[in-house]
Parts: sequence; structure tokens; C-alpha cells
Amino acid sequence: MSSSRGSENKIILIKRKTRLEELVVRYNTIQQAQFYIERLGADFSDYLSEDFQYRKAVETAVTQLSAIGRLQVLERQHVPNFIFGAQDTVVVLGQDGLVANTLKYLHEQPLIGVNPDPLRWDGVLLPFRVKELGQLVPEVLRGQRQVREVSLAKVELNDGQSLYGVNDLFIGRRTHVSARYQLELNGVQEQQSSSGIIVSTGMGSTGWLKSVLAGAAGIVSRAAQMQTEDAERTAAALADIAGVSAGRGLAWDHPELYFTVREPFPSRTTSAELVFGRISSKLPLRITSQMPEDGVIFSDGVESDYLEFNSGVEATVGLAEKTGRLVV
Repeated sequence: MSSSRGSENKIILIKRKTRLEELVVRYNTIQQAQFYIERLGADFSDYLSEDFQYRKAVETAVTQLSAIGRLQVLERQHVPNFIFGAQDTVVVLGQDGLVANTLKYLHEQPLIGVNPDPLRWDGVLLPFRVKELGQLVPEVLRGQRQVREVSLAKVELNDGQSLYGVNDLFIGRRTHVSARYQLELNGVQEQQSSSGIIVSTGMGSTGWLKSVLAGAAGIVSRAAQMQTEDAERTAAALADIAGVSAGRGLAWDHPELYFTVREPFPSRTTSAELVFGRISSKLPLRITSQMPEDGVIFSDGVESDYLEFNSGVEATVGLAEKTGRLVV
């Protein structure tokens, strides 16, 4: 990365609406929003405080970044359709979810996670403060900051559409109605009816995957079957499971994904054996939808940005060809 990079690229500042701004969009005025919140017995002053702190952080970030180079401020909702330049540097003004939901749309541009309100947010993915940007960003532009690689998940449909996931992918029904599909891994096929499939990355291993493992008694049985199929892979899998269950999680650049099936229902036409497993670049997971309507695939909890997954559509899930790059 050359020292001239700062003159060639843009700095993209990603921000979001505060809870107060979202309420005003819904109820038209602050007064009406206040009436709604206080009628529910909540503290409206907390909404005002959060909004004030975030606006102050945005103003400070804009001032500092504008002094460094070309700056473009981008609202969260425009990120999926925005074309990032290859030499852009991206600054995300937290929370953690905003970092994850930005990272999957990048193509290895460095991302800087900034905590706008450290007293409010812990920010695992937000190691920096707004006041540090003036020194931090020039160091990133000069290639003087360490960057941590993050493995991503990718799902590709047989109609050409694709979607990336930083923490996880969900494959199932839009509603709580059971999802029907055929699952295939390593040549083994199974008809299933369940509450959907979760595919987790290393970064996402302390989230949805951890909660599923905590109550997945069927995994013990599946692990025993895997023991006879491939002892080496099973030993590694059990070590990973133990780490996740103990709260340690997996490395963010973990070279495999894990899938879990939520609440599989065995019947005369459906089974519940292939409910857990590892996905690698050489061993993808294939899922064929048998849902006439409302089948969806979305990532990182953003249900509004989804792929339709209805009858006949086949999804192939594996490691993405790109990685995320978080500045640390």
C-alpha cells in the first residue's frame, strides 16, 4: 500500500439512524414520539441522550476525516447498493451490527470500527474512539496499521444470485411455519422439515451458534456417527464445539463454517440425522427448497436484505472467496 493512497481514495463514513430518528420517521414529530414512549412507561430522556451523543460523534468524525481527504457520508440503508472503490477506506460509526452488515459488502477494503458512545456500547468490533481518527486514518492509508482477516460465508443460488454473511446465514421460512427442503453434505442427502438452518462463521461462533449448541442434544448423537466416518475431522469438530460452548468462540479467520438445523422434525417423509456439520471450501452444503412460498435466505439478522428461496431453487453454501479486513 503506497503513501499516495490517501490522494487516490475516498474515506467512506457509514452512519445509522438513532432510535429517536427512527421514531420520528414513524410518528412524524419528536413530541409524538415522546408521547408514545412515555405512554409505555419508558424513559424518553435516554432516547434524547443517545441521539445527542451520536450526532456529536458524527460531527466530530466528519470534521476530522474531512481534514484528511475526500469524505463521503453514507447512511446504513444505502450500503447494500453502494459501489465501494477498490482503494476506499471505510469508517463505521458503530454498533457491532453495523460493522458486520457493512463488512459483507466490501471487497477487502480496510474497515475501521469506531465506538460513538463507549459508556453505552461495549463494542467488540469497535476498538477505536472518534477522537483517534485524526491519527488513525492516515496510518491506515500508509499501511502502518495491523489488519485482522475475517472469514465470510457465501450462499450461491442456481439462478445466479448470491449473498455473503459475516456472522451467519439463515435459510428457512419468512414466518414461523416449518421450512421444507432437501439437505446434502458430502454425498449424503436428507429430506427435512425444521425451523430453518443456521450457518455460522468463526466470528459468529459466539452468537447464534453458541445459543444453538447450548440446547442441541442431537449434536451428541451426530458427533458419535461422525466419529466412525472420519475420526480426525470429528476430533477437530468436538474441540471446536467445546470451545464455543465454553464461551471462547472460534478464530475470526477460522477456515470452516458450521451449520445447525433448528428444531428438525422427524416424520414418515422427513428425517433428523444430518442436523449438524462442518462446511469447508472442498465440502460445501447444498440445500434444495421445497417451499412453495415465503422461503428466504438472509445474513447477519438483516431480514430486509434477502434472497427468495422457493421450490426448485438450489443453494450452495461455502466459504466466501473474499475475506473481511478489520483494522485493529
